[in-house]
Amino acid sequence: MKKQPKIFHSLSELHKAMGQPKPLHPLISIINYGEAVFDPKDFENGIILDFYKISFKTSFNGKIKYGHGFYDFEEGGMSFVGPGQVLKMQEEEADYSGMSLHIHPDFIRPYALNSNIKQYGFFGYTASEGLYLSEKEKETILDVYKNIQNELNERIDNFSQDVMISQIELLLNYSNRFYNRQFITRKAINNDVLVKLENLLSNYFNDEKALLNGIPTVAFVAEQLNLSSRYLSDLLRNLSGQNTQQLIHDKLIEKAKEYIAKGTFSISEIAYKLGFEHPQSFNKLFKKKTNYTPIEFQEAFHKN
Repeated sequence: MKKQPKIFHSLSELHKAMGQPKPLHPLISIINYGEAVFDPKDFENGIILDFYKISFKTSFNGKIKYGHGFYDFEEGGMSFVGPGQVLKMQEEEADYSGMSLHIHPDFIRPYALNSNIKQYGFFGYTASEGLYLSEKEKETILDVYKNIQNELNERIDNFSQDVMISQIELLLNYSNRFYNRQFITRKAINNDVLVKLENLLSNYFNDEKALLNGIPTVAFVAEQLNLSSRYLSDLLRNLSGQNTQQLIHDKLIEKAKEYIAKGTFSISEIAYKLGFEHPQSFNKLFKKKTNYTPIEFQEAFHKN
């Protein structure tokens, strides 16, 4: 029988498992890895947290790989885990020093951040898609962690939650900025992803896999490229201005135009070959992407 991941419902439970004293606040805490005492084997089946975990890694002891390429900086990095995600503790904690910030959803619930935090796609990235920091970026992030820790140590009062919420928002906005920098500095590597996506979709439609399997999903494409869905869409949006779904549709319309130009199949047949269950859905997408219905495009093409 397969063993299940260990679930931590509270910050106190995690602190105890990491050999740490109880958190100073029940809904937000920071753990320094240098002070943690635990055996990674105790968590070999993974863990699930009912809260957010933002890890700040200040140094690495082993070889760290980013997808199929190399990371930009060796000074440190960050990873982000949302509630309910399965985390491999021995991979996440064992090979670096640093600290992690834990935020229970109840801490941010009264604030706009409760809704806004869903906009930060990096909580859906995998560990191999972490954020790697320059020395200057590391200092910036460390200052935010210190500010939160100071609030926990010295000023638990009517204003402390507001101050810490502001610091968390600052941390997330800096992370967004630094991820954008990372997309730019890895442009050569990321362009390889774009080429692989192009080849994947071309082969999919040319081999008529859509006829059997339907339109390729974002999840399917991401899995084929060994990336998480959120990271792939964010990467592609940065490279091309379009997310994965939009690029899939672009390739589909490109193939549709090819079929229409040949004049061998009816519009309904083309729709089925491209993975649509109903021709009306194909007509609607084609109109949205080209401003023509398939019939109008067919007539205009053959008129020319």
